[in-house]
Amino acid sequence: MQTTIHVFFKLLEFLVVTCLVAMVIMVFGNVVLRYGFNSGISVSDEMSRYCFIWLTYIGAMVAMREKGHLGVDTLVRRLPLGGKKLCFFLSEILMLLCNALFFWGTWKMHDLQVTNISVVVGISMIWIYGIGYVTASVMAVMNLNQLRLLLTGRLKEEDLVMVVESEDTVVLEDLEPKAVTPEGRGRA
Repeated sequence: MQTTIHVFFKLLEFLVVTCLVAMVIMVFGNVVLRYGFNSGISVSDEMSRYCFIWLTYIGAMVAMREKGHLGVDTLVRRLPLGGKKLCFFLSEILMLLCNALFFWGTWKMHDLQVTNISVVVGISMIWIYGIGYVTASVMAVMNLNQLRLLLTGRLKEEDLVMVVESEDTVVLEDLEPKAVTPEGRGRA
């Protein structure tokens, strides 16, 4: 099962890179064509925008798995174990609720997006905005898995703080001056 999950997220990372490369090629190519040859490819404007939408949502799923989203942990780090568990539980429940609302909103807009055809490319817009189904579902499964791990007691205390330290924070902590003891030696 872990291998399947790992392969799935590697595929998502590959899709992020593919979307980014496609955007760069389409936008740069269009700029060169417009300024150098007084022409352009009209499809590249729409397709680069669609790639950006997919890149954003796929990147959000990958970032959630890697705990790469922004967060503030000032309060949570100072709480006792029970407080950390409560905050973790509430956070996962709220994210699960947001994912349910996101899925429901995509569902409510489904009929409109199916009949809405893009102007230049000529495809149904559900192929663009339907990524909401995938994103909400994958993130909801991750939320449910975290809740399962919490409720079965399989999370360590450091796993309850959902913010991963950035490399800059670690470097800044290393640069802080060390306190000097009365004997004149530094304390670590």
